Amino acid sequence: MFRPFLDSLRRHGVPASLREYLDLLAGLQAGLSDWTPEGFYHLARATLVKNEAHIDRFDRAFSEAFSGLDQIPIEALVNEVSIPRDWLEKLAEKLLTPEERAAVEGAGSFEELMKRLRERLAEQQGRHQGGNKWIGTAGTSPFGAYGYNPEGVRIGQAESRHRRAAKVWDKREFRDFDDSVELGTRNIKVALKRLRQWARHGALEELDLPGTIRASAEHGYIDVQTRPERHNAVKVLLFLDAGGSMDDHSRLMDELFSAARAEFKHLEHFYFHNCVYEALWKDNRRRWTETTPTWEVLNRFGRDYKAIFVGDASMSPYEIAVPGGANEHWNPESGEIWLQRLRETWPDHVWLNPVPRAHWGHTRSIAMIREIFEDRMQPLTLEGLTQAMRLLG
Repeated sequence: MFRPFLDSLRRHGVPASLREYLDLLAGLQAGLSDWTPEGFYHLARATLVKNEAHIDRFDRAFSEAFSGLDQIPIEALVNEVSIPRDWLEKLAEKLLTPEERAAVEGAGSFEELMKRLRERLAEQQGRHQGGNKWIGTAGTSPFGAYGYNPEGVRIGQAESRHRRAAKVWDKREFRDFDDSVELGTRNIKVALKRLRQWARHGALEELDLPGTIRASAEHGYIDVQTRPERHNAVKVLLFLDAGGSMDDHSRLMDELFSAARAEFKHLEHFYFHNCVYEALWKDNRRRWTETTPTWEVLNRFGRDYKAIFVGDASMSPYEIAVPGGANEHWNPESGEIWLQRLRETWPDHVWLNPVPRAHWGHTRSIAMIREIFEDRMQPLTLEGLTQAMRLLG
């Protein structure tokens, strides 16, 4: 019955399978939806979406499948022969008084029930909110303006009564989760969690809540269980390009840095401009007075660190290929030599580029950096960051 909706999901790139579609129908049959548009929306999203990156696509498909249906005449509801009988009976229970239902049940005719339901639908002319009689009553009736029938049909008058429901999916609160868009702090954290590695250190203990619940249930009294405390063991070196063309991506860089600081306990960061040379710095305001020799960084951090380089890789090719090519100082050795040293020191490395992948071919220096990094460059999107974490893992 919801095949058009399933087709819409697939057109928008949501990989909903037949098994998940059947789960949705089973959930409806089991009464897991509360017969409101919001209830159906949340049930459908829970059964059909298996990846947070597809939530925004789901919202767009949902809006496409169920928009504009509120203009369908209300009497079409009970004339739709494909609607299951028990669903129409549930609607009648919502709309008819106990006395009316008793009279109909005495006659023992489903057709009489539908006739009475048509009469009730025809009686409703204006907006009504509250109570349990009219269609569109603030979420108590299963169908109404911005509601749906089993075919996805909403019923209502020429104007919508129940505007709040459509906003659930039209607001698209999860649009940042689309794997083709740039990231915000929240979903950067989601992607970075894929890199976190946990290890046990020392004898410190922490509360084992699941174990405590299980042991207490088994023994009949509160039996507190503990376990060795877990520590985030992954170590990350973050090299950030700052200034120049990177100013256009400053907000995204702030979000990435904030998320990384929150997710990794062992994080060290350094800044560079365009390409890495003989010096790095920790504070951009003191980049000319307080720098750290790159050799010192190479010798200080072991090979167990994972190196993440973030930059648009957009510069003159000379800044990469030749000594003295840097645009702000004289570099005795080329940037390519330094990048090779960094890669060799930390085999687990990746370059994140805020420039969309489709534009990479327009800049010669991006191609050069990709070649140096043996194509371990990913765009700063949710999908790109996810792939980067896999490369580092």
